[in-house]
Amino acid sequence: MAEDRETRLRRLHMRSIRRGIKEMDLILGRFAVTDLPGLPEAELDLYEALLAENDHDLYAWIAGAAPVPDRYAALIARIGAGAVGVVRPA
Repeated sequence: MAEDRETRLRRLHMRSIRRGIKEMDLILGRFAVTDLPGLPEAELDLYEALLAENDHDLYAWIAGAAPVPDRYAALIARIGAGAVGVVRPA
């Protein structure tokens, strides 16, 4: 049985707030609440792939401490824009 959109959004939200490090819980949790519902399916697929990445890599990408893989560049920029005050000073 195929997962409906609402169920998928709830699952992705849960995966966003249950990370390995607290900073990523805060950053991805905020993004999941504010931006996830408006993403088209293709971007949800990309976000789901992003959630499979290592938390330390994700944090480094968002903080600008490591180069972002091309496939995630736009998504990381969008997540990072909402992370001001969590990762970057305001």
